[in-house]
Amino acid sequence: MNSFITDAEVEHGDFPWCHVEWMSNPALTDAKHLLLVRAEFAPGQQHNFHMHPHREEIIYVLEGEATQWVGAKMKVLGPGMMAHIPAGTAHATRNSGTAPLKFLAILSPVEAEGDFTTDVYNEEPWCSLLAPVAY
Repeated sequence: MNSFITDAEVEHGDFPWCHVEWMSNPALTDAKHLLLVRAEFAPGQQHNFHMHPHREEIIYVLEGEATQWVGAKMKVLGPGMMAHIPAGTAHATRNSGTAPLKFLAILSPVEAEGDFTTDVYNEEPWCSLLAPVAY
């Protein structure tokens, strides 16, 4: 088990909307209940409305500006601010600033039945709250 993770050890990945660095997952730290991801969105990029049916999530902003939806509620978050997303709650994140958006996403539990993510961005009311972008 690795208790300390350096920048050289994180696992990098790319999604159409952002670059991610997996900092804690079962393969890296043997974590049983927590996932930690550092994400970076370019200006104007967004993660369309989606949900994690059996995982709750915290999004903690490190740098930049996030327009964050949790359900139908929206708030602009800056550095040091966070959003808590209960399991099964639709949410979306958009970089509404002019600089890169960097944040930590913490999800729990690591293991859960069913899909990790369910997209809902083409359903009402989500597609009316934030126009989906094509990936």
